[in-house]
Amino acid sequence: MTKITKAVFPVAGLGSRFLPATKAQPKEMLPIVDKPLIQYAVEEAVAAGITEMIFITGRNKRAIEDHFDTAYELESELEAAGKTKLLEFARNVIPKHVNCVYIRQSAPLGLGHAVLCARPVVGDEPFAVILADDFMDVDQGRKNVLAQMTEVFEREGKSLLAVQNVPRNETRQYGIVSARPYQDRLDQVDAMVEKPLPENAPSTLAVVGRYILTPAIFDHLEGIGKGAGGEIQLTDGIVALMQEQAVLAYRYHGLRYDCGSKLGYLKATVAMGAKHPETGAAFTEYLRQWQDENTPQPALKLASAG
Repeated sequence: MTKITKAVFPVAGLGSRFLPATKAQPKEMLPIVDKPLIQYAVEEAVAAGITEMIFITGRNKRAIEDHFDTAYELESELEAAGKTKLLEFARNVIPKHVNCVYIRQSAPLGLGHAVLCARPVVGDEPFAVILADDFMDVDQGRKNVLAQMTEVFEREGKSLLAVQNVPRNETRQYGIVSARPYQDRLDQVDAMVEKPLPENAPSTLAVVGRYILTPAIFDHLEGIGKGAGGEIQLTDGIVALMQEQAVLAYRYHGLRYDCGSKLGYLKATVAMGAKHPETGAAFTEYLRQWQDENTPQPALKLASAG
């Protein structure tokens, strides 16, 4: 079965929910402890066997390209100062065998359009799509979410959508699928609706930011035209793809943090801060002390007189 070697990273969004922090820097460069979101996403792809990273960028996204490029001046200064550990970090942001391609999305025409922009590089191969906003954490010793999905694809040969159950009152934030059992942790998708109202949602099974798609998706994205919000919706392209080939929903092992929201970003920061090899123990102790100091104490009961 064909292996997945290419991944598309749609990173052209404005990140307006994080203003003013994102006024002059991409939201994908916001750090979780000491690494930006986009680096975590790329590391996940590398660990899944991806060797070609395709970034769909927009204006004011130059920092992403710079981050994965060689920083000669920085490396020179670190080397001269004898800061070998920091020098190693700077030189190993991305492995040498991995190739990065940057494509400018000329207009904000939606996620489907961003994926379509990658067609000249992807060609006639299946490929992954990774949304860096969806930060995925897995237990130690378990394969990351994309690696789980590439393993399933190599066995099944069908497009895959990462899914999780969400509260019904949150369905308007996601693409929602209705599906029937297929195999363990796999369902076959029967229908998919973009951001339905809770009362109209066919289920609470939501698509989150990991996809593996066959190249047939490109023809459908070219033909569907604009959908919700006047954008080319990836959901609409997948619905059209389902008319000619099966699409599977994969209930992944792992925990997702929605780092497109402030609350999700803070949760991810706390979770990874507690796991960090340098700061984890001290940070966890700080959180414990903070909770103790800020938890209201029960009122003392006064003994009655007499």
